[in-house]
Amino acid sequence: MTEPQTPPQLQPHTASPQALPRTLTSELAAHEGRAVKLLGFVHARRDLGGVQFLVLRDVGGVAQCVGSGLDLPLSESSVEVTGLVKAHPKAPGGFEVQVETFRVISAATEPPPVEIPKMEWHVNPETMLDYRVVTVRGLKERAALKVQAELVAAFREHLTGSEGFTEISTPKIVSAGAEGGANLFPIDYFGHLAYLAQSPQLYKQIMVGVFERVFEVAPVYRAEEHATSRHLNEYLSLDVEMGFIEDEEDVMALENRLLAAIMERLRARCAKEFALLGAAIPEVPAHIPRITLLGARQLVAEQYGHAVGGKDLDPEGERLLSQHFLQTEGSDFVFVTKYPRAARPFYAHPELNADGSVNPDLTRGFDLLFRGIEITSGGQRIHDHAMLMESIAAYRLKPETLEGYTEVFKYGMPPHGGFAIGAERLTARLLGIGNVRYARAFPRDRHRLTP
Repeated sequence: MTEPQTPPQLQPHTASPQALPRTLTSELAAHEGRAVKLLGFVHARRDLGGVQFLVLRDVGGVAQCVGSGLDLPLSESSVEVTGLVKAHPKAPGGFEVQVETFRVISAATEPPPVEIPKMEWHVNPETMLDYRVVTVRGLKERAALKVQAELVAAFREHLTGSEGFTEISTPKIVSAGAEGGANLFPIDYFGHLAYLAQSPQLYKQIMVGVFERVFEVAPVYRAEEHATSRHLNEYLSLDVEMGFIEDEEDVMALENRLLAAIMERLRARCAKEFALLGAAIPEVPAHIPRITLLGARQLVAEQYGHAVGGKDLDPEGERLLSQHFLQTEGSDFVFVTKYPRAARPFYAHPELNADGSVNPDLTRGFDLLFRGIEITSGGQRIHDHAMLMESIAAYRLKPETLEGYTEVFKYGMPPHGGFAIGAERLTARLLGIGNVRYARAFPRDRHRLTP
C-alpha cells in the first residue's frame, strides 16, 4: 500500500451508492475523475495517522482505497466502497479510489489463518493446503486457476470449432479398469464391486464409432501411492480420440495444432496472470520434434552420462531430453515415440514391420514432454477385434470383464487413436509451479481428503 500524494479531497457525487453500477478494479483507468462503486474483499489494510488504506480485491484484481474515519473490518471481509478515482503512480494499476462511503457487507468473524497477501507456495505448503478454502483466494492461486480455466476453454473451442470434434460424457463408476492395472479405487455399488474410472479410454474409443472425433473434460482417479510434486490421485483429464487415421502421426499432428491454439488463447486472455507469476507462454513449433524412446535413452546416456533403467524414461531422463531439444531446436516440447509393449496398455496398437507383420516389441504409443515433464500419453489403438483379443490374452486380462468394450470391435471400428493431457500438470508447467497440487483448487493426494 502507498500513501497518497496529497490528502484525499472528497467531492461528493450526486448519485447514491445504490444507483452507481459496479465497477471492477481492472476498469478504474476508464473512470478517472469520476465516482465508482467497488465490491470486493479486504485484501489488506493499514491505518496511518488517521488515514486508512484499504486494498480491495475483486475478480478484476486489486485497488487501493484511501479514506479517513473508516472502521475497517478484519481481512477477507466483503465490503462496498464508493469514491472518486484518482491517478496515483505508486498504487496498484496506477489509480486509487478516494473513499466517500464505506459499507461492510459481510464481516469476517476471525482473522484468516494465513496472511493472504504474503503467501508463498514454498513456505509451509501443507498449511496452505490445509486452509485451502481461504488460501485459494490469493492472487497467485487464483491466477493459476484462471489460466487453467482458459486452457480448458481453448481445448474445447479448438476441437469443436476447428477440428470437428464432439464433446462426450462417460461413466466414472465402472466395472473394470481401462488399463488393466491395480491402481483403482474400489467402491461398493449396491453390493457389487465397482471402481472409480482411471480413464475414459474404453468409452471414448467406443464413441469413435458414433461421432468419429470425440473428446471429454472430466476427472479421473488413480489409486497410486505417490507422494511427489507431479502426481495427484484425482485430476482433470483432457481426453481426445479420433477415427480414420493413418497412424499415430495423425494424432500427434492434431495435438500440435491444439497446443498452438491453446497458447494463442492464453496470450490473448492471460497475459496478466503470466506476468504475476513471472512465467512465459511457450511458442509451439509448427512441427514438434520427435525421437523414439530407444533413441531418447541413448541420447541422454551418451550426451549426459545418464543411464535410464526400467522400460520408460525416468524424471531425470525426461528433464535432460527436454533440455537437449530446447538447446538444439529451441522447442519446449518433444514427442517420444515407439514405446515398448511392456510400457503400454493392452489396447496400444503394435508397430508394424516393413512387410506389414506385427512387431512384437514396439507399439505406436507416444508421450509428449513439456519443459522436462510428461504431459501427454497417447498413440494409435488396436481396432481389429482378433488382434485386440490376442492382446488381452497376452496381458493376462480376463476377457469377460471387458466384454462391454470389446463387443464394439466386431462391428467395423476404424483405425483410431488419441491422447490425454493432465490439465493440472500442464498448468503447473506453464506457470513454473513446483507442485501440481497448487494447480488444482482442492487437490486430492494420498494424504488429503479435505477440504
